[in-house]
Amino acid sequence: MKHSNFWQKKSVILWLSFLIPALLMGGYFAYRGMAPFGNSSILTVDLGQQYVDFFAYFRSTLLHHFDTFFYSFSKDLGGDMIGIFAYYLMSPLNLLILFFPGKSLTSGILILLILKYGLSGLSFAWLLTKTKLQKGIRVLGFSTAYALMGWMIANQLNVIWLDVLILLPLVVWGLIKLVNENKPWTYIIWFTVLLIDNYYMAWMVALFTIMFMIWQLSSQHYGWHTSWHRFLKYIGSSILSALLASFLLIPTFYSLTQTKGTYTQQSVHFKFEYFPFKMLGKLMPGSFNFDQMPDGEPNIFIGTLLTIAFVLYLFDRRHSIKNRIISSLLTIFFLFSLCFEPLDLLWHAGQFPVWYPYRFSFLMSFWMLWLAAHTLTPDFHVTWRQLIPIVTVITGIYVYLGLNLSSFTYLTWGQLLISIGMCVVGLIWLTIPRYHAPILYDLVFFLLVGSEVVTNAYTSLNNISYVTQSDFGNYTTQLNKTVKTIQKKDTGFYRIGQTFMRTKDDPMQADYNGGSHFGSTLEPSIPSFMGSIGQPDGDGFVTYTNGTQVSDSLLNMRYFMASQPTQSIIGGRATSSILPAVSTKPDLSRQKAVSSDSLTKTTKNNNALAIAFGASDKITSLNSKTSDPVARQSKIYQTLANDKSTSSLFEVQNFDHVTFDNVQSASKITGTIFTKQNLIKNAEVKMTFTPKTNESYYLTFGSSLDADSGSYYLNGKKLSQYPTFRNTVVINVASNQKGEPVTLTFKLKRQTLWMQNVSLYKLNQKHFNRLNTTLKSESLHVTSHSNTRINGTVKINKNHQVLMTTIPYSAGWHAKVDGKPVATKKAIKTFLAIPISKGNHHVQLTYRPPYLITGISVTLVSILGIAGYQFNKHRKQNKRRF
Repeated sequence: MKHSNFWQKKSVILWLSFLIPALLMGGYFAYRGMAPFGNSSILTVDLGQQYVDFFAYFRSTLLHHFDTFFYSFSKDLGGDMIGIFAYYLMSPLNLLILFFPGKSLTSGILILLILKYGLSGLSFAWLLTKTKLQKGIRVLGFSTAYALMGWMIANQLNVIWLDVLILLPLVVWGLIKLVNENKPWTYIIWFTVLLIDNYYMAWMVALFTIMFMIWQLSSQHYGWHTSWHRFLKYIGSSILSALLASFLLIPTFYSLTQTKGTYTQQSVHFKFEYFPFKMLGKLMPGSFNFDQMPDGEPNIFIGTLLTIAFVLYLFDRRHSIKNRIISSLLTIFFLFSLCFEPLDLLWHAGQFPVWYPYRFSFLMSFWMLWLAAHTLTPDFHVTWRQLIPIVTVITGIYVYLGLNLSSFTYLTWGQLLISIGMCVVGLIWLTIPRYHAPILYDLVFFLLVGSEVVTNAYTSLNNISYVTQSDFGNYTTQLNKTVKTIQKKDTGFYRIGQTFMRTKDDPMQADYNGGSHFGSTLEPSIPSFMGSIGQPDGDGFVTYTNGTQVSDSLLNMRYFMASQPTQSIIGGRATSSILPAVSTKPDLSRQKAVSSDSLTKTTKNNNALAIAFGASDKITSLNSKTSDPVARQSKIYQTLANDKSTSSLFEVQNFDHVTFDNVQSASKITGTIFTKQNLIKNAEVKMTFTPKTNESYYLTFGSSLDADSGSYYLNGKKLSQYPTFRNTVVINVASNQKGEPVTLTFKLKRQTLWMQNVSLYKLNQKHFNRLNTTLKSESLHVTSHSNTRINGTVKINKNHQVLMTTIPYSAGWHAKVDGKPVATKKAIKTFLAIPISKGNHHVQLTYRPPYLITGISVTLVSILGIAGYQFNKHRKQNKRRF
């Protein structure tokens, strides 16, 4: 009896619902040796390439400079940050990260992840106990299955989304209270929290709440009038939640219209995205691997027994026929959403996901678990006669999967056999009445469900590789050290370039102004501009790794960090792997060394222009359509300096000697498609030139020349180049190398190699120096600066000038010249420019996120409206009493 009472205690169950998933996953992470338990880490894919840097940025924002909540020059050349915070960083649980600086950040993320596993289980257990759907040990089976559902396992690397599993049961409880008790405030509060926490997940939950309201109303015996009244109250409550969250949602919405929203799908195809029966494979344990990340089926695994219970609900006569019909229709809608393109797009707010498809499938899993919890009540069991159709259908599923196993890359016969074994035990359990031994019966249920979801978790995660802690820790430590050395010596405003890179968000990791970024809220004008001047770019990223003297000068790249040519061993790894090279830059020999250690060397670029400088107003009307990146750089620089010369800064050069090995000869290199003459032999094209001067030489490199097509060498050493680019890039191949032969070798990896846009250029150093001197003579002298405010003085020597900046244009930037507001202009379709007259001026640039004040005002008015309504309501109630 004591044991029975123990398991009935709500507090015990809730504690265990948190501890069980937390300990199960914590144990797995410890077994894998993930930091702080070993030399592996939780970092993989986007968590390692993006989110970890955002978490470091989150720390620096809260601990050092809160203005970077609104804007940051660590985001490519500068960008709005409200969108990033709203999508990635608004979870209150992220405060845990504040206690984990530098290389220990990975440990903080792991602990954060374990906490989210535990809280997800706790939240679902709390919902089940509040609704009295389940109690005792049974709750633990459901809560563990919820916390370790297939979606959670597949998306644990997307730790930014996981709060939704914690908040979803609370939102659902709010809906239940609204329908059953006509009390909306629980729903309003928790849906508001979800909107603030992650608007993207909130959109999906918002669609689900419509479905859940229909279902919940169908389960009650209300008339049409009452049902309609409750549904209208739900609509009003949802709108009120959005109004309360407007301080964040309105400026975020504007930010999305400038960034991610520009990629919204314009056309919809009414088609199935895959053969729907392939979804059945996702009901098996271990149904996830790396190949499923970019383009897989929805992750809906919750365990065999619970899936069976979910289906049985639709045929369970204990529930009204109306409710079961509506449940079936909603289930069909869900299933179509998981494979039919228009509905898939609806759930994803009109945009196809880039990797991680069917991100809303956690809602299907919740729906399945919710109905299963209504089925597996203490009085439920299946007779042997009822078992026959169930076994028939299940057998058909396993036969289908077995016959088509080769088309399921994530499944093996071992996984199928494990699932069959679990299924058999589960079916037997369903036929046994509970009253014989209730505690043992419930314990078997928990063990059966728990063991299957744990099997799924461990099997799935074993398919994923992770970054080692030493790779992350050693790199991060060195990056922070080098950046701090620069910032200690120079407190001015400048950008820092680098020839090595761990991720495109290194500037956010180490808190410096850079030129690279990877994120879904990247303004489209930035990759468009960067790609046009020869930098690697994509829809969601830019990397400033291929600068010339011209672009380095233009973009205020005052310092460069480069790895030292040493083979010292640190942490058991060679230097070359600690600081992965992503560019070749002989131009650094022209710059002055300012600091160095055993791993890095920092140089100063004295040709770097200020963040703002006087320039010809012709730049605001420049409309260069050239696709040649060096020609575009020259045109921009010459226009800024109002250069009268018709000669480009870059001059085309010829190779002195070209040899062809196992490919046809060609008199012209660029544009030629070289073909292997003997398919089993190696093939290469070798081009040599000898610089006649110490000027800089650059090679343009078309996007067809990727790592899959060939291997590329400079003087016998593999060319360091960031591998992903969609436009022609510019590669620095020589500088200060007069009389020294330079050899470029292209080795074919395939039968053919297209020498797309392969051309050699020389920079006219005298011409460049003259223009550089002109532009530097009207530099803005920055007197104070932050990420949202720049003050300075400037002397403009000529008429018809603008104060040109390399700050990306945004409606949020406001300019004052000599204390008077001045309307800003957009230059080169990218940058902020300010009309200015001849003479000495004081300039102030201030950033205010567009519509932030509007959003705050809407939130405040909503709060005041609620307060007034509640006050008036209580006053009327008090009058009635007296």
